[in-house]
Order: sequence, then structure tokens, then C-alpha cells
Amino acid sequence: MIPGVILAGGQARRMGGGDKGALILGGMTLFDRVIDRIGPQCGRLAINANGDPARFAEYALPVLSDSVPEYPGPLAGVLAGLDWAAELGASHIVTVAADTPFFPPDLVVRLQRAADKANTPIALAATHEGGRMMRQPTFGFWPVALRADLRAALEQGLRKVVLWTDKHGAASALFAEEAFFNINTPEDLAEAELRLTEEAL
Repeated sequence: MIPGVILAGGQARRMGGGDKGALILGGMTLFDRVIDRIGPQCGRLAINANGDPARFAEYALPVLSDSVPEYPGPLAGVLAGLDWAAELGASHIVTVAADTPFFPPDLVVRLQRAADKANTPIALAATHEGGRMMRQPTFGFWPVALRADLRAALEQGLRKVVLWTDKHGAASALFAEEAFFNINTPEDLAEAELRLTEEAL
């Protein structure tokens, strides 16, 4: 099974800093919710995060820090995951975001299917919003074979995910718009709590 990497390397400025994955939603941390959702879809799991890895000890997962300095964004987390997967002998990874607890339970298989159907090395999740297709670049299927290319792009200053994925003809896997609701602010956390309540009814 494909290894999974939970991207948690952001600085969470709109939440006052710290790890957004540690926020409590419905009595569970976001990390717990994301792990519960991605775990059955993947083989081994790791967390991409910077700083002291000891704060994730309770999850008993490898913690992968960015190898590119100055917090260059999610592509650095993808690269860290690809380097880790290469050590495992894996051909691909799947990434998910630590602040997006409602992503689909069939995410991985649909990303793989999209890449296979389009014969492309990368696939990103996407939604239709307001008549436009919006890609969700932290939810992707990535090949280990492109890690040197990604490292070079980051070292040259590339930061925008889709500029790199478009270079390699990334496929898109379409999902429902609400699947990738992410928690960036206290208001978002309150909305997520309301969503849990409605789903329980």
C-alpha cells in the first residue's frame, strides 16, 4: 500500500500559531481525525512538520522536517515525504492536510485511478466551486521518481504547487465541494463543530 504523509508544516498564523492538528474537534484532535481517515487507505504513515518532533510522540509516527529552509510551503513537505518513501522503497506517496478532517474515505484509490487514466505521474484532488474547477494541492498522489526534479525547483525558488504539477501534466480527481473544508480560523473550527453535530443527527 502507498505510504501517506500528513502535511503539518505550516505556521498557522490565523489560528495564533502552533500546530493546527492539535486543535480539538468533537473531542478529538484534528491529527487523530486525519489519521483515522487516511490510515485505512495507506500503508505506513508519517507527519511532515518542523520544530521539535517530540511533540508528536503520542502518535508513534515518523516526523519528517522540511529539507528546504524558510518554510517554502507544502511542496517542501511533499519533498520530505518523497525522500522518506525512497528509503522505504516505495514508488509513490499520498499527501493530506492536517487541518482538513472531512476528506473522502476513498481519496487514495480515486487519486490513483485519475493518474492511471490520464497516464500522468501526479494527480491532485479537485472540486467544482462557482462553476470553476479548484484543485486542492495538499491532497495529491506523487511519484518518488520526481523528487530530484522537485528539489531543484524548490532550490530555484518555486513555491506554488500547481506551477510544478502543471509542468508534469498532473491529473485531477473530482470530489464534492465540501470534502476539503479546512480549518484556518476559530470561525472555521466552530463551523466544523456544527458540521459534526449535523452529521450525527
